[in-house]
Amino acid sequence: MTAPIRKITIVGGGTAGWLAASLLNSLLREKRPPEDAIQITLIESPDIPTVGVGEATVPNMPRTLADCGISEAEFFRCCNASFKLGVLFDHWNVDADGQPISYVNPFDAPPPLNGAPLAAYYLKYGAGDLDFVHLFSPCLDLRDGLRGPRPFRAGEFAQGAGFAYHLDAGKFSALLRDTCIARGVVHVFDNLQDVELDETGKVAALHLEKGGRHDVELVLDCTGFRGLIINKALGSEFISYSKYLANDRAMAVQVPHLSDDIEPMTRSTAMGAGWTWRVPLFNRVGTGYVFSSAHRTDEQARDELMAWVGSAGEGLEPRVIPMRIGRNRENWVKNCVAVGLSGGFIEPLESTAIHMIDMAVRALITYFPDTSYAAPLRHRYNRQMERLYDEVRDFICLHYALGNRTDSPYWIDAREELEVSDALAENLALWRHALPQPGDLDSAVLFSAQVYQAVLLGKRVYEMGYKADNFAAGYALDEDRWWEFVAQRRARYAEFADRAANHRHLLREIRGELMGRERRAVERGEAVNVPRAAPDLAESSML
Repeated sequence: MTAPIRKITIVGGGTAGWLAASLLNSLLREKRPPEDAIQITLIESPDIPTVGVGEATVPNMPRTLADCGISEAEFFRCCNASFKLGVLFDHWNVDADGQPISYVNPFDAPPPLNGAPLAAYYLKYGAGDLDFVHLFSPCLDLRDGLRGPRPFRAGEFAQGAGFAYHLDAGKFSALLRDTCIARGVVHVFDNLQDVELDETGKVAALHLEKGGRHDVELVLDCTGFRGLIINKALGSEFISYSKYLANDRAMAVQVPHLSDDIEPMTRSTAMGAGWTWRVPLFNRVGTGYVFSSAHRTDEQARDELMAWVGSAGEGLEPRVIPMRIGRNRENWVKNCVAVGLSGGFIEPLESTAIHMIDMAVRALITYFPDTSYAAPLRHRYNRQMERLYDEVRDFICLHYALGNRTDSPYWIDAREELEVSDALAENLALWRHALPQPGDLDSAVLFSAQVYQAVLLGKRVYEMGYKADNFAAGYALDEDRWWEFVAQRRARYAEFADRAANHRHLLREIRGELMGRERRAVERGEAVNVPRAAPDLAESSML
C-alpha cells in the first residue's frame, strides 16, 4: 500500500546538499498543509571536506536566491559576490596570422533583423572593428569601463544587462545552511557507515557512526564524486565522458586583488594542457587550472598555473581536485535521487554546476512521488537528467572540436583524437552551410542556438575556411538596414554603459557599505579612496 512521503533525508552538505534542502523546503515543504507535513533532514559528515563547486554561475541565480528566501543584499554580503556579465575566452583559437583570439560568450541573445539571424548580416557585411557581441550586448562596453549591469539605486535583482554572479562557494553553502536551519530543516552532524536495503532493493535505513539507525523514505545522495548511495549501495552505472573530454583534474588557489578594479566577467585562458579560470570576487580572485593528467603531471600543472598567476600567488599552494567526468545512467534509483557531483559532473567551462543542482531538485519536485516511487516518474526524471548532462557535454565539446591551435599535443589531441556525439557531429557538418537554428538541437535547456552562433562567430571559424560556398544563401539581407541597426545599437549601449555604476561601488552599495556623503560623491563620478576588502585565501574552490 502506498502513502505520501513524510520524510526526506539528504546525505551530504556542501552546495548540493544545502541548495537541495533549501529548494525542497521553500518550494515543497512550506507549501504543504499541516496534514501533509514533510520533515527534511540533512546528514553531513564532520570529517569530509566539500569540493566547493560553483564559484561562477549562470543567469538563473536571481530566481534561485528568491526561491530560497535570500535577498540579493544578504547574498552579496555573506558570499563576497560580484557580477558576471559573461565568460571571456582567451587564446582558445588563433587567427589567420596565428595570433591569439579573445571572445566573449555573453548572457544576452542576438535578436533577428528583418526575419534573418543577426549573425548572417554580420558575416556578410561585418561591423568595422566591432566584435559580433558588440551588436547585441552591452557586456563588452561594461567590462571595458569596469561597470556593473545596472545603475545605482536600481533595486534588488534589477537587470539592465544579462548577468549572473561570482560567489564564494563555501560561504554560499554556509548561508544556505543557516537559512535552512532557521526555517526548520533538521541538521545532523554524523558519518555514514552503512546503507541498509530492504527486500525490494530500496534504501531502508542509514547507519550512522553516532546516531545509529536512521530510517528513510526518500533519500538524496549529495555525497559528491564518491556516490556512496547511488553508485556504491544501489549500483547505478557511471558513464564516463573520457572519450569526449580529456580534462580530469583541477588545481585551485585563491589570490588577492592587485588593484581596486573588479572585472565583471569570468576569464578562461587556454594553457598548454587545459585552461585556467579567473573569477573576481569582491575580496579576492578565485583562480585555477583544469587540465588533462595524460598531458601534465600535477607538478607540471602546478608550475604552469603559478607562473601564470605571477606575483599574486607568492606563498600560496594550490589544492588538487581529481574530477569524475560523466554522469550516472540513472540518477533516480528506487527511492534514492543523486544530486550534484554524485549525479554527474562536466568540466566547469560554462559554470553550470549550481544550475544543474537547481534543475535536478526542481525536476524532482515536478515528478515528486509517493512511497511507490512509480516507474514512469523515475524514467522521465532520468531521461531529463540524461539529456541535460549530454547537452552540456556537447556544448563543452564544441569549444575543443572547433579549436585550431597546433602548439601543443593537448590541443591537437582535443581536436583530432577525442570523439564527439553523433548529434554534435551532424550539427558541425550542418553548420558549415547554415547558422545554428533552434531545430538543430535535441536539448536547449541551457544553451540555445543563439549561444552556439555567438561561440562560432567568436572563434571566427567562418573566417578560417569553415564556411561552405552556399552558406546562409536563403536570406535577403538589406545592407542599409544593417548599418542603421549597428548605429542604433552602439548608441544605445554607449548610453547605458555611461549610466551603469562602477562595479566595485555597485557591490558596496548592495552590501550596504556605500552611504551618505561618500555615496553622493560616487554618484557624481568623483574619485573616492576606499581600502580594498581583506582577502580570504583559505579556501580553494572549483569554478
